[in-house]
Amino acid sequence: QEWAFSATAFKKAIVWAIFYELCGLGCSWGPMNARFKPMTLGFRYYLRPGTTKLPLFPGVPVIGNHTRSWLDVGVYTLNQLCLLRVLVAPEVTPDLLLPSLLLIPAMGVLDKTLFLAARAEHYWVALVCLVVASTNELWIPACMVLWVCVWFWAATSKLNQHFPSVIMVMMNNGPFFPKILKKRLFKSYPDNLRPSRFAELMAHFGTTTEYLIAILLITSTDPTLTWVVLCVASGFHGFIALNNPSGMPIEWNILMVYGGFFLFGFHPDATLVSLLARPELVAFLFFCLVAVPAYGNFVPYRVSFLLAMRYYAGNWSYNVWLFKRGAAEKMKQNVQMPAPLMREQLEQVIPDPEIVEVSLATISSNRFMHEEGRPILEALPHAVDDIEDYEWMEGELVGGSAIGWNFGDGHLNGRYLLQAIQEQCQFEEG
Repeated sequence: QEWAFSATAFKKAIVWAIFYELCGLGCSWGPMNARFKPMTLGFRYYLRPGTTKLPLFPGVPVIGNHTRSWLDVGVYTLNQLCLLRVLVAPEVTPDLLLPSLLLIPAMGVLDKTLFLAARAEHYWVALVCLVVASTNELWIPACMVLWVCVWFWAATSKLNQHFPSVIMVMMNNGPFFPKILKKRLFKSYPDNLRPSRFAELMAHFGTTTEYLIAILLITSTDPTLTWVVLCVASGFHGFIALNNPSGMPIEWNILMVYGGFFLFGFHPDATLVSLLARPELVAFLFFCLVAVPAYGNFVPYRVSFLLAMRYYAGNWSYNVWLFKRGAAEKMKQNVQMPAPLMREQLEQVIPDPEIVEVSLATISSNRFMHEEGRPILEALPHAVDDIEDYEWMEGELVGGSAIGWNFGDGHLNGRYLLQAIQEQCQFEEG
């Protein structure tokens, strides 16, 4: 227990989380994120020249190509090796962390996907705190601010009419949620599948709990109250993890709990006032933890839901790709994809073609259960002359196969990915 909640253990937990996520083993892994065969993508793409990527500056020589070069592979590999070096070191020092602090944004310039896959809005910000504020343990109150802001903005993003639909769907996926209560999440199952008052109450309760966790931990001067709130936080994140949330952010929920105990439970004497000694760090935290999330919540179409900390808010960016029947074959032939498109993945694990079709339909129906999916259902027939001539695919699933990562972020699967794929496939108009 003494080592588990030491400074070295906390630092290594952050480093391990980045390494794990960049391998493709955390968020965006497995069947709950539409990964069937193979279940793991991540490194299969990032270590392979020729796979599709989304550069921050498309078209710029050397760094703006839409396909991965040996430079991309080298930077990714170097970062992973640097992270491993930290994990095996007896002590974590700023000098050991500095390479990854610089390499992660460099990877983001080469491929925006990697910056998001590293969960940079959380883990990279923590990394900056560990390096920049290493003296006098100022990184502890800095990370306290980070943890509290994650809870605060996550709660704030849920102040909408969409979140009850998220609760309704997630609870029905949950293997431990009582069956007798699942139907009560709908207004009138099976005739009216909108969220019921019960689902709305659950949503409001969850939002209130998340706000209270943030506010009480940052203001509490009573150790007993702090530990009670930390136990509530454990139950809060444990409840999410046990209900099979789409995307599988299980490890992130675990780290939020662990970090909460380490920061607030084992360092009650750390004060936020001490951060004023480092105004440049305060400015950095304000930009990453206040300015960007605030802008992202008010202008969500311009900011990734991860950077805006709109976790599970229910109003994520979303898109659908329409392929003329047979046109998707061009992607298979021209785009280097270690993982095939969803239909081919399902055909490898399900022998019955009818069940494959039903499985594909359940993917779309799951989306239509959420608020943002319903307008698309009505808009699709108006997007083309005859919708029956087209095969439509979830943008996230196209992105997962094309770039090796998807996690509810429609920004990655929009026009920039279309440009990257069009460059390789040369689809005809219509």
